[in-house]
Amino acid sequence: MELCTAAQAKAMDEYTINILGVPSIKLMERASEHLAQESLKIMGSGKSAAIFCGHGNNGGDGIGAALRLINAGKNVSVFLVGDPLKLSRDTGQMARRLQKLGVPLELLPDSDDDIISRLAGCSVIVDAIYGFGFHLPLSGAAQRTCRLINLSNIPVVAADMPSGVETDTGFADEYAVRAHVTVTFSKAKIGQFIAPGTLFCGDVKVCDIGVSSPPQSEVPPSVETVEVSRLFPLRPRNAHKGMFGKCLIIAGSVGYTGAPSFASRAAVKSGAGLVFLGVPESIYTIEAIKNDEAMPFPLPCDGDGIISPAATDIVLERLAKCDACLIGPGLGISDGAEKVVSAVIESSTVPLVIDADGITAVSRNIDILEKAKCPVILTPHDGEFARLGGDLSAKDRLTAARDFSMEHKSVLVLKGYHTIVATPDGRAFVNTTGNPGMAKGGSGDVLSGIMLSLLGQKLPVDEAVVKSVYIHGLAGDICSEKLGECSMTPSDIIDAIKDVTR
Repeated sequence: MELCTAAQAKAMDEYTINILGVPSIKLMERASEHLAQESLKIMGSGKSAAIFCGHGNNGGDGIGAALRLINAGKNVSVFLVGDPLKLSRDTGQMARRLQKLGVPLELLPDSDDDIISRLAGCSVIVDAIYGFGFHLPLSGAAQRTCRLINLSNIPVVAADMPSGVETDTGFADEYAVRAHVTVTFSKAKIGQFIAPGTLFCGDVKVCDIGVSSPPQSEVPPSVETVEVSRLFPLRPRNAHKGMFGKCLIIAGSVGYTGAPSFASRAAVKSGAGLVFLGVPESIYTIEAIKNDEAMPFPLPCDGDGIISPAATDIVLERLAKCDACLIGPGLGISDGAEKVVSAVIESSTVPLVIDADGITAVSRNIDILEKAKCPVILTPHDGEFARLGGDLSAKDRLTAARDFSMEHKSVLVLKGYHTIVATPDGRAFVNTTGNPGMAKGGSGDVLSGIMLSLLGQKLPVDEAVVKSVYIHGLAGDICSEKLGECSMTPSDIIDAIKDVTR
């Protein structure tokens, strides 16, 4: 599903109104109908509703919804959170219709207690204060109203965007409205799927109100949610193991024996034909016992049990015979490990996934990425991203991810709630699978193993990365349903991959 910016939403409205000739009040009436329908679903047999409106067109959507609720026999209080002298033309027309029904557009009461008392007995609140044009921060009467809406614990239907959430960034004010449902019009918005904004939106309902996109000679790079039909490649009847990729993993160190095992087991479970697991000789015996399906082999290491530069030639010889490589999980941090990582980046001609301690090695010499002759995929969480030089100071994870990916010509997987995949051509994908039960050590290693496997099976790089993130989250969701978020483990996620493939 394609996500749009505030500017794109505005352009669609203007094109539909000014070029196609659809009256703007008609669009408002259609939006109002969808708001009212969703509000009635929540109300059920409830009799009362409260609607908070701004003076812009978003407020007109709210007033229009009030008209429909009143005609449905509901008791509705409609409050203006804004300047009555600044009502937009269409919002003013909706206000006059409301007045004809004998229901006033009330100014916001001065007392918090008065507002709270007016909300008593309401079954739903409609938030129509700000729409897609909002920019932080909330202040004055709007901040006060949003705070009281949240304190009421009454289900909220938000019109287009919850007030206090930015459309383009997903950044949310401290007092942003926490909606039960967000009814958005024409196209979903970026901020509805990017954290933290997505946490304030509840269920997002995309409603068609007859708005059309203008023709564009140059279509800007898209932002999409991840939608996957076929998760894994088809396997022909005459298949043999060589057809599904020879995958190389360089990982592990003393004290970090779980990471390489999680990654290799996930790669095998995701369909890789052959998985070679290079680990420091200090932990080779452990990994040989842990891994029956993958093929561990020992690498020279230093006195701390971390891979040493003496391993470089062995690693590069193996790499030359493989279809994809993963380096970094549990690798440890040392000058020697950094040299091996750099050598792999400079030498690899096959897709290369860099994770965990591999990312730390790259952060010490970010310019090494310019020497890569292969597609490079980096999989940092926010802390690792900052070490790489990613800029999250503006709280805009999407722009930060895209900028980094384009600058360093690498695919970036910015992990977290609704993980973002950014590609060097400016596109971005927002994942919607996954849950808090996956917030455990080892989950990221499982993701990198799945990714390695799909790359080894020769899926196009962007497709392999996006599908991996989706599969990983979906397997986690299956675990959550079966085991609960507290009890699920990375091993459970690996086991659940079999259910994803069905």
